[in-house]
Amino acid sequence: MSFIKLTDLDLAGKRVLIRADLNVPVKDGKVTSDARISASMPTIEHCVAAGAKVQVMSHRGRPEEGKVDDENSMQPIADDMSAKLGKEVRLVKDYLDNAPEIADGEVVLFENVRFNAGEKTDNEDLAKQYAALCDVFVMDAFGTAHRAQASTHGAGKFAPTACAGLLLASELDNLAKALAKPARPMVAIVGGSKVSTKLTVLEALSEKVDQLVVGGGIANTFLKAMGNNVGKSLCEDDLVGTAQELVEKMKERGANIPIATDVVCGKEFSETAEATLKAAGDVEDDDMIFDIGPDSAKELAEIISKAGTIVWNGPVGVFEFDQFGEGTKTVSMAIADADGFSLAGGGDTIAAIQKYDIYDKVSYISTAGGAFLEYLEGKTLPAVAMLEERAKG
Repeated sequence: MSFIKLTDLDLAGKRVLIRADLNVPVKDGKVTSDARISASMPTIEHCVAAGAKVQVMSHRGRPEEGKVDDENSMQPIADDMSAKLGKEVRLVKDYLDNAPEIADGEVVLFENVRFNAGEKTDNEDLAKQYAALCDVFVMDAFGTAHRAQASTHGAGKFAPTACAGLLLASELDNLAKALAKPARPMVAIVGGSKVSTKLTVLEALSEKVDQLVVGGGIANTFLKAMGNNVGKSLCEDDLVGTAQELVEKMKERGANIPIATDVVCGKEFSETAEATLKAAGDVEDDDMIFDIGPDSAKELAEIISKAGTIVWNGPVGVFEFDQFGEGTKTVSMAIADADGFSLAGGGDTIAAIQKYDIYDKVSYISTAGGAFLEYLEGKTLPAVAMLEERAKG
């Protein structure tokens, strides 16, 4: 992959427009989780230090496009950024009509890009309006790199110069490290409720990895494929055949999908449900499988400890209820203790990393969900393709 990096450019006195991913949760006008803002700050601070006129834009929430909606205003994010920078970050609302006056080293934040009609459809006129506001367009929102929208893709096509920000460049470097030339053995852990939403990822990874660990509801479909009763568990009967094919396909090339030998069941999905440990073959018709048992968790921990590369997307059980969280905890701790290069991404995965406090023990944590999965599938991300195209000159 070759693209211009922000660090390659002289930014002094230049109008820089950074597309960041600042879509963070807000309650009562205050940001409640600032992880994405913090991840975007090094790029912003680099531009400030270089003496650029810094403009930042992002989407937030899902407002009706083309309508201003106070509920989804970027003001709370501007307040949070002001506190982090130690100086005021103005929120600019009418930037499309009036290009803001900005001093060298100053930072302003544009109002929600989704208030602009044509944003989601990558409207060319809107993209050109964004591009006209800058000398350098910086794509730094890996979380939206898989969407071709006016602020992520179109603006970069028409800006005088387009480059990758520090966060985006770091994401792409780490993903390439894990996937392009992985240290072996390579282990992927893919959890989630449905095989159907992760099927293309499972198929792509099944050709690359030495061990493909399936977790959550996905694992139930594989348990059933191996002839086990899964009771009332979340399971996709129409994909049982696909699960069998994936197991066979990996076996043929000496790779493996470890299937749980023991499971933790409950009779209902609730915080107070009683957890019962059972052998995988002893699940009853009214049981729901909510976690893997200790034997299966121990087997996974051993596989992880020997891995050269670990790609992690999704928990292996309903870890938000502690009685069904031991499997995910064991896997999390094994990843934390492993010597191999570990790459994690996705909202539930980050929630598990926070819950078990292993933030600084995972080699690289991606800020993205959808873009992370599409990259694992081998798909071309529109914003990345645009940057590669622009690097050709």
